Amino acid sequence: MTLETPRRLLTDLLDDAVASVPNRTAIDFMGAKTSYASLAARVDRCARGLQALGVVKGTPVGLCLPNMPAYVILYFALHRIGGMVVNINPLYTPREIAHLLHDSGARIVACCDVPEYHGKLAHLIHERTLDTMVVCPMADALPMVKRQLYRLFKRGDIAPVAGDGREVRFADLLRDDRPADPVARDPDDVAVLQYTGGTTGEPKAAMLTHDNLVVNSAQMTRHVSRMGLDKERIMGVLPLFHAFALTTVLHYGIDSCSTIVLLPRFEMRQFLKAMKRTRCTELFAVPTMLNALGALPRNKLAVMSSLKFSISGGAPLPIEIRQAFEEKTGCIVVEGYGLTEAAPIITCNPIDGVIKDNSCGPAFPDTVIEVRDLDDPHELLPAGRRGEVCVRGRQVMKGYWRRPHDDAQVFVDGALRTGDVGYLDEQGYLFLVDRIKDVILAGGYNIYPRVIEDALYEHPAVLEAVVIGIDDPYRGQTPKAFVTLRPDQAITTEAIRAFLRERINKLEMPRQIEIRDRLPKTLIGKLSKKELVAEEKAKSAGS
Repeated sequence: MTLETPRRLLTDLLDDAVASVPNRTAIDFMGAKTSYASLAARVDRCARGLQALGVVKGTPVGLCLPNMPAYVILYFALHRIGGMVVNINPLYTPREIAHLLHDSGARIVACCDVPEYHGKLAHLIHERTLDTMVVCPMADALPMVKRQLYRLFKRGDIAPVAGDGREVRFADLLRDDRPADPVARDPDDVAVLQYTGGTTGEPKAAMLTHDNLVVNSAQMTRHVSRMGLDKERIMGVLPLFHAFALTTVLHYGIDSCSTIVLLPRFEMRQFLKAMKRTRCTELFAVPTMLNALGALPRNKLAVMSSLKFSISGGAPLPIEIRQAFEEKTGCIVVEGYGLTEAAPIITCNPIDGVIKDNSCGPAFPDTVIEVRDLDDPHELLPAGRRGEVCVRGRQVMKGYWRRPHDDAQVFVDGALRTGDVGYLDEQGYLFLVDRIKDVILAGGYNIYPRVIEDALYEHPAVLEAVVIGIDDPYRGQTPKAFVTLRPDQAITTEAIRAFLRERINKLEMPRQIEIRDRLPKTLIGKLSKKELVAEEKAKSAGS
């Protein structure tokens, strides 16, 4: 499918929405509503305030914020004056944040006044890692009554703002209503430094340009346009500092003139309450979120009846999770796929077409998917053959920030290497097998953890499953499975093993199966393997 997308700036998305629907609600945060016209006015004031702080074209500025209106305002204000957004996970440790600041060169960072987050940045100011911190009070973003109650009953959750000039209140950036000084900008300018572990696990920043991000939003808009959607309400619970939500919630939300219902995090009671109040029509989620919702009693999911579709990304979506969610809510779920370096979406199952089980769908418009030989990446493979998934398209990043050596490794013949193993079928649908780095090398054979995980999810007692490779003196590596069980379910590891015997081969059978109360997750809810790998390595080193 061909998509003729003009070269635009990210601020053009907001400007076009204001021109089209100035009075429509752009952001709904816990009941506090901001129209598109009001949002744009605050963005313009903030842009002037940022220039007063010394932000010029090309200045990197960190946004270490949960989902809140201040994130959206700062994001577009920085782009209005040519700044670069450095997205930072607020749950990172001070050491991790310091690494991102040092690598990006950011000396100004915005954070909220929740002590857990504020304290980390205040520590970095004290160490001279930071020059300025813009403090965004959570209470200021709430409706009037909630604001007063928050300040009354949550006083212990509000960090004081230092009066030494190095901490600036967000409201102070909005005081000057003079227009910002004009800045010449280009769609090929870097807009966002989005950090990712890539294929090596070492944090590095993908340089995403205005064009990369605008194009991916246009591709997303085209993907759902045939449904004839209008005046949509998007549930914005995935963190905006993550590439998936940045495109699907923020950019696509503004591009489609929708109302974005922002929540600071996924907390079930708050989420269901917001769904009941706002009747959201679109949900972008990760599999663990859909899994948690699908496990609820049917009567609690009545608030989901307004949803027209949900798109799952960030991690492979087991078919059992998809079917359970669809059966209980009546809402169609399609799986997409991408990576930070591609802004991030490259494929997605059609919302109004053929959905193939265990596939993440065909390529987005103007996107080319290639499967290349694992041993010789210059060799293209035909349909049905497994190899490394590579991609071409305008959404592909400019490169890694200050890492030309990594650029040479991640591109082959001009195509971006994803580090994922997969294959295309005859209709161009992509099927992922596993991450190259997660493949378990056992006695000369490749074992793909996802095959085992998918088999585990077929068991009705299994809620979550993760498989990693552990050291084995004979085979080099062997699989180990970690599972959590559904409420009120009890099963032995031997029973799980017996269940797997009918679904996977002997080489794939986990040497060990461990049942746990919970499994580690990232902030966006993806099951995380690195903690389990570290645990097993520590055990091996101590034995």
